[in-house]
Amino acid sequence: MIGRLKGILVHKQPPWLVVDVNGVGYELEAPMSTFYDLPEAGREVALFTHYAQKEDSVSLYGFLREGERRLFRDVQKVSGIGAKIALAVLSGVSVDEFARLVQASDVTALTRIPGIGKKTAERMVVELRDRAADLAGIGATLSAGGAHDPQSEATIALQQLGYKPAEAARMARDAAAAGDDAAAIIRKALQSALR
Repeated sequence: MIGRLKGILVHKQPPWLVVDVNGVGYELEAPMSTFYDLPEAGREVALFTHYAQKEDSVSLYGFLREGERRLFRDVQKVSGIGAKIALAVLSGVSVDEFARLVQASDVTALTRIPGIGKKTAERMVVELRDRAADLAGIGATLSAGGAHDPQSEATIALQQLGYKPAEAARMARDAAAAGDDAAAIIRKALQSALR
């Protein structure tokens, strides 16, 4: 299930924005990549969301594109990186550019992102290298309007569950039957994986 928030943009001042959804104001933190493309205050906006709960706080993050939200989550899986650095990454480079830097092991370029030192950049390269191609592909596919057929949608969903791109494509292809929607393909692919 994808977390989405749709309402009227009431206020925006980086990194915070407020969205009114049926009379309830939601305050979200967002990267600059989202702020650049937000409509003017008073206009409707739809955001992908990430909800984070800690012992002493609750935070809500908003993203215009699913690829951004996915990168935000993946970057935080690297040891020593939290939401603040993940937002800095998205504010400093696009999803595709980040994937390219990680694939190229360009530690120097990664250290130009505020808050990222050499050791953190090296950890990012090591821990995200396998997912970098996946991130670039998912960002391009989803920002271009999403997949247009059930098998492609299932492939993307399987990648989001952690399967590598080639493996996800094979699983979706093997599970797909004429007339299946994406949910049916995903269900059959996951059942096959458990056998």
